[in-house]
Amino acid sequence: MYYELYIDILFFVNFMMDSILLLAIKTILKLPGKLGRIFLGGMTGSFCTCFIMVLPIAEIVKLILFHSFVQIVMLFIALEIHNRAEFFRALILLYILSISLGGILQLFRPYIRQGSIYFVIAVLSYYAIYGSWRFLSKLQKYESKYCEITLYIEGKKYKVRALFDTGNILVDEATQKMVCILDQEYAKHIFSENEQGKFRKIPYRTVGACGELSVCEIEKMCIHMAKNRWVLKPVIGISQVKISSQKEYQMIVNPEILGGREDECKNNITTKD
Repeated sequence: MYYELYIDILFFVNFMMDSILLLAIKTILKLPGKLGRIFLGGMTGSFCTCFIMVLPIAEIVKLILFHSFVQIVMLFIALEIHNRAEFFRALILLYILSISLGGILQLFRPYIRQGSIYFVIAVLSYYAIYGSWRFLSKLQKYESKYCEITLYIEGKKYKVRALFDTGNILVDEATQKMVCILDQEYAKHIFSENEQGKFRKIPYRTVGACGELSVCEIEKMCIHMAKNRWVLKPVIGISQVKISSQKEYQMIVNPEILGGREDECKNNITTKD
């Protein structure tokens, strides 16, 4: 079976697709470089693709060249890559975006009757991919404000979802420790009547309000992140109002508390539901 190949069309299509992919990589990874380098990289990648296509070599060799030599040359020409880690990030992202862009174009292929529409959809696909990346990045930043925390009290442990909030600057003057604020309703399930005597009052001030807050020291708490961070004898304050109307979290933590000591979890702690 033979196919009729128009080398000029192949060159233009590959040039457009490679340029879109390189521009997306530059934007997503925030790499320096001028737009002219992007087009030069796209042109080089397209030229290499067309050249390899007409070579009288085995198809498997062509495939290897497409996914090694062409990709590497194209990236180094189009982007200012400074180290190996940056290069591998760009290469991996190139493959991910190529699959995504190819999938989008394949989805609309049955409805495309004119070449110009194909190019318009390709450009729109770039904005769709970039928009999706920005959305996922914002979602990741939003989620990074939250974490899971385990509180250790009287030999038992309790898990809470916490919010990192730089607006929480409450300090216990007696211990000079940052105060973590625990939701009042949740605190009722943690602290028994026998533990109420451990609380003391400290003054607090918020926008438009001031008063006294009940606080106490607990054994320790573990902030579950990429690496667990342990804080010995943290000061916990009990909020007088709901700290989250949607119940998204039960505690407010100041990020400065992450300077606490790291330790290993002891196995002799029991769990209370």
